Amino acid sequence: MSLGRTYAVALMGLDGSLIEVEADIGQSLPNFVILGLPDASLNESRDRIRAAAKNAGIALSARKITVNLIPASLPKRGSGFDLAILMAALRANGDIRDTGTTVFLSEVGLDGRLRPVRGVLPSVIAAVAAGHLDMVVARENLAEAKLVPGVRVRGFDSVAATLLHFGANPKELIMPAVGRLAPDVEPVPSLAEPRRLDMADIAGQAEPRFAVEIAAAGAHHLMMMGPPGAGKTMLAERLPGILPDLSDSHAMEATAIHSISGAAASCTELLRRPPFENPHHSATPAAIIGGGSGIPRPGAASRAHRGVLFLDEAPEYERRVLDALRQPLESGSLVLHRAVGTASYPARFQLVLAANPCPCGLASGKGVDCTCTAQQRRRYFGRISGPLLDRVDLQLTVQRVSMADYSTFTDAETTATVANRVSEARAAQRERLRPWGLWTNSEVPGTVLKKELKLPESVLRPLNEAMRRETITARGYDRVLKVAWTMGDLRGLTQPGADEILEAQQLRQQVAS
Repeated sequence: MSLGRTYAVALMGLDGSLIEVEADIGQSLPNFVILGLPDASLNESRDRIRAAAKNAGIALSARKITVNLIPASLPKRGSGFDLAILMAALRANGDIRDTGTTVFLSEVGLDGRLRPVRGVLPSVIAAVAAGHLDMVVARENLAEAKLVPGVRVRGFDSVAATLLHFGANPKELIMPAVGRLAPDVEPVPSLAEPRRLDMADIAGQAEPRFAVEIAAAGAHHLMMMGPPGAGKTMLAERLPGILPDLSDSHAMEATAIHSISGAAASCTELLRRPPFENPHHSATPAAIIGGGSGIPRPGAASRAHRGVLFLDEAPEYERRVLDALRQPLESGSLVLHRAVGTASYPARFQLVLAANPCPCGLASGKGVDCTCTAQQRRRYFGRISGPLLDRVDLQLTVQRVSMADYSTFTDAETTATVANRVSEARAAQRERLRPWGLWTNSEVPGTVLKKELKLPESVLRPLNEAMRRETITARGYDRVLKVAWTMGDLRGLTQPGADEILEAQQLRQQVAS
């Protein structure tokens, strides 16, 4: 046997491609060549693999080893190909039996241990989609790989244990001084349920609380403007707590993104709670949208997929950072183009913006203590462009809490009570939108709102009048309708009425860009 074949997966964003790893043992001088557009870290695997094989007890052939990664035109990067290359080289030399269609996803250490890699979950999904159900991963990635239904995955902690399973001579193997994990044993999950903040902690603020409830029920975007200490951040931080758990498909997407982001060793269970991302206002476009050298990595917008992206002190962000969110707010995805390829990440998040009324934050109420000039206020809010605000469904002003409200805030509804209403509203939406394969009102396209879900003219009269006066855009028209439908769902109505339309308009027109 002079040719060995194994399989691995190359990721481009969340999309994975099955890679056929061929290894050939030649008759020329000793050498180790990797073909198929490997990056620097993959080229370095030659030395890692030689040392790992030697320390496992079965050294690689001293002849020329040529490894070809097919398709050769697809860029490959990372250390996740190490084990697949090693197994192909040993198979070519006849040291192990045929591995069949098994996919190998692991980095190897110089001492022969298997080390976890990022992106195991999307890699396994891609392999299963290609018809390969057998996987071998490092022990730390075992639970993550088993999250994919129908997969047959084995986890080992060393190269020697892997070689033993595939027929290597046990007398030659050198087992490392660590306990070997049996293939059918899973490590104990390490992820803990995050503590939910309670809505009952918020004093007063009846209208903002209702707006947050609407945002949660319909997955609407929200902007809150108000003075410091009014409760904007508290409201935003409690929004994830009233959102329902993620469905199986949504949880798989969210967990796959977090796996690629670098938490590979801790992805032991699906991410069931909606994620919450709160980046600092000094964040760059690459940190929010995604980027980096080579194949772009997901940013905060993608990590918040099916959850909440909260931008506190929104006018302090660079305008180009804020405007970069306009496209994913419409499409629910991010497509990042680079010279080495194009990476696509889902980014259907709820955007929550919080802002002070001016740079000093005192231009609320009578604003007598405000020291900002009119020009400073315009420049401050000018960073939040009109096109971005037009994509935000709910825009409201949050006033300071009165003494009366603060003294009686213990009577406020709890997160559990609000979450129950949100869950019932989501169920009503899911049932109504099932024919179109949609989950929430925020996803409904305008054509459906104007045809299958068209409301009577008597209900639409105030909204049509606003359109005639050009005080609302066509996009704003549709978004008011979506919010009105969510209000109707929260109130148990079969469809919204004129009152819901008016309230939805009022909740959209309180903040001016």
